[in-house]
Amino acid sequence: MSFARWALLCVPLIVLLGFLSGRSVASGNDNAWYQALVKPALTPPGWVFPVAWTTLYILLGLALAMILNARGARGRAVAVVLFAAQFALNLAWTPLFFGAHRVTAALLVTIAILLLSIATTFSFARIRRQAAWLLVPYLVWLSFAAGLNWRIGQLNPDAQSLVPGARTSQVIG
Repeated sequence: MSFARWALLCVPLIVLLGFLSGRSVASGNDNAWYQALVKPALTPPGWVFPVAWTTLYILLGLALAMILNARGARGRAVAVVLFAAQFALNLAWTPLFFGAHRVTAALLVTIAILLLSIATTFSFARIRRQAAWLLVPYLVWLSFAAGLNWRIGQLNPDAQSLVPGARTSQVIG
């Protein structure tokens, strides 16, 4: 398969999975629990998150397509496994934070995502340097998100008990 075909497969798939994760529970300003939290001063306005994540998911999809297109490249399988592991954790973060209200667990997941993403970036760099560079904005955003998550935990030690958890899905069927 050519890079264009891999990109046409990977980019929409990554964006769709990210969207579904984000809609699996009420999140952001649609979440009463999140609205009740004391947030750090550096918390961006709500509209920034979907724009940032859509952009990052597109970059992730393009980077993955570059690696998948590198047929026969040494380390390709390891790179794809690392990518899949960090992405699976990425998809789990929203339900954990916004749905289960587990701020500390979500922070630990964010740190794991960041560490796996760093490993993924180095692994991608050995195969396609451009793919690794596409992950840099994601690493920066994850670092920022970890800081926000950590600070929310500090400002809201009783975060899990603020509002009862929502049990309904936000996915429109």
